[in-house]
Amino acid sequence: MIRLSVPQIVLMHSILIRETGGIDGIRDSGLLDLAANAPFQTFDGVYVYSSLEEKAARLGYSIIRNHPFIDGNKRIGMLAMMVFLELNGVQLSCTDQDIINAGLQLASGEMDDKGLLEWIFQHR
Repeated sequence: MIRLSVPQIVLMHSILIRETGGIDGIRDSGLLDLAANAPFQTFDGVYVYSSLEEKAARLGYSIIRNHPFIDGNKRIGMLAMMVFLELNGVQLSCTDQDIINAGLQLASGEMDDKGLLEWIFQHR
């Protein structure tokens, strides 16, 4: 399984901000590290998030909810999730508006990581 590293996520965020506007920069590097590694947590040697889709949902959710960047957390959370899926052979079929709506719902608390997991399966 291909993972996204913190430096890769930071680079993607910088490119995203350059392309779509906003303020580049990390607000809290500890929260970014937690978000990037959350999908790979283990308990008693077993992954808490066992499937690729669960890991992807946790990655997107954690970036958006941890708010590690100064700006663009919803955008990078959704982008990182989708890139992680694509790097591991899963292509989603969704519109830009679908992605925006999911990011807004995650940020507002209307959707959690389980809801995002359902969203992933709906858009496979």
